[in-house]
Order: sequence, then C-alpha cells, then structure tokens
Amino acid sequence: MSEELVAKIREALSSVADPHMGISIVEMGIVGDIEVNEAEKTAKIVIKPTNPGCMSAANIAMQARINAEKLDEIDKAEIVVEGHMMADAICDMVNK
Repeated sequence: MSEELVAKIREALSSVADPHMGISIVEMGIVGDIEVNEAEKTAKIVIKPTNPGCMSAANIAMQARINAEKLDEIDKAEIVVEGHMMADAICDMVNK
C-alpha cells in the first residue's frame, strides 16, 4: 500500500503549481522523496526549489503540506525543504 499511497500523495501535490511558472511542482521535479508511515498516518515530503533564493518556496511548501493532509490516509505531513538559503526557517514555519 505504501507505493500506492506515495503515488496518491504525488497526485495530490500535482495540483500545486509554481506561481512563477504555472506548472505543477511534481511536473517541475521540485518534489523529491516521499516517505509514508501508514500506521501513524504521516508523510515526510522533500521539496527542492529550482532556485536557492526562490521567493515562493514557503508558499509552495505550505501548499504541499495542506494538499497532502487533505488525504484521508494522512493526518500529518512534514515538509523538508532542501537547497534553499532559508530552508531551516521555511521548514520551521511550515511544520508548526
């Protein structure tokens, strides 16, 4: 089921568009690894912005979390932003 759930999460994230490009963050390759714990109904999603100074990284990360948590199978999604100059601050803000 985990592979199916990962696919379902990717599908949910595909409706999140990069505001500058107007293209899905999944299609752009911004979404990295997705790990799920079905027993705890949690997901860990890696977001890798294409630009280390991307002004929309926090918004993209928050939208990714919201969309993942809309799924019945996920109660809590943790977003891990990598490769951004403010990655730690964004992760702290998004995962509160």
